[in-house]
Amino acid sequence: MKLITSAGVLVAVALAVAPAYSQEDKLEPVVEGASSINDSARKSQLTIDQVSDDMQERLQQYKRIMKEIDGLKVYTTQVEQQISSQESEKQDINNSIDQVSYVERQITPLMLRMIDSLESFVELDVPFLQTERSERLQQLNDLMERANVDVSEKFRRVMEAYQIEADYGRNIEAYTAEHEINGQQQDVTYLRIGRVALIYKTRDGQHLGLWNQEQRSWQELDSKHLPAVDEAIRIARKQLAPDLLMMPLFANKSNSSTQNSAGQ
Repeated sequence: MKLITSAGVLVAVALAVAPAYSQEDKLEPVVEGASSINDSARKSQLTIDQVSDDMQERLQQYKRIMKEIDGLKVYTTQVEQQISSQESEKQDINNSIDQVSYVERQITPLMLRMIDSLESFVELDVPFLQTERSERLQQLNDLMERANVDVSEKFRRVMEAYQIEADYGRNIEAYTAEHEINGQQQDVTYLRIGRVALIYKTRDGQHLGLWNQEQRSWQELDSKHLPAVDEAIRIARKQLAPDLLMMPLFANKSNSSTQNSAGQ
C-alpha cells in the first residue's frame, strides 16, 4: 500500500515538473527575440540621433552659406556699381586724352611763337643781364626739340621765363659784369631800377653811364650823381633800407638826361 502511494507521488511530481520545463523552453526564444528587438531599437535610436546631429550640422552650414551668399550679392552689386563708374571715368579719360592730343598739337606752335616773341623782346629791351637772358632763351629752344619732355613741362618753363622777365620790371638789382669804356673792357657795377633806368659805375667811380633806351646807347653821367648811385646800389644789395632816391632818368623823346625821383 505504501509503495503504491510513493509511486503515485513520484508520478504527480513528474507531471508537475514537466509543464514547467516546457514553458521555459517556449519563453526563451521570446525573451531572446525581445532582447534582439531592444538591441535593434537602441541601434536605430543611435542612428536616428546621428542623422539628427548631421541634419543640424548641415542646417547650420546651409545657414552660413546662405549668409555668405547674401553678403556676396551685396558685394557684387557694389562692384558692379564701381565697374559702371569706372567705365564712365574711362570714357571721360579717353575723351580727355583725345582733347589733350588736340591741345598739344595747338600749344606747341603757340610756345614756339611765344619764345620768338620773347627773343625779340629781350633784343629790344634794356640791355641788362644779357648773357643770363640769352642762355635762358637758348635753353628754351633746346627744350622744345627734346621728345622726352612733356608738353606740360615745356609750357611751364616758357611761362616761367615770361614771369622772370615780368619781375625784372618790378624790382631793383645790382650786379657786376664787364663793360667797354673807351675801347677797354672794365669791371663795372650795373644798377637796374626796374626797366626805368640802367646805370653802370666803374670800381673807382670815375665813370658813370646811363642807358638811353630811345637812342639805344650809353651816355656818360656827371660825377655829381655818384652818391645817389652808390646809395641805390647799397639798397639793391639790401645793405640799406629802401628809401626815396633822386636818380638821373631820361625824359621821353629827349636826348638829354633829367633828374627825377625814383622811389624804392
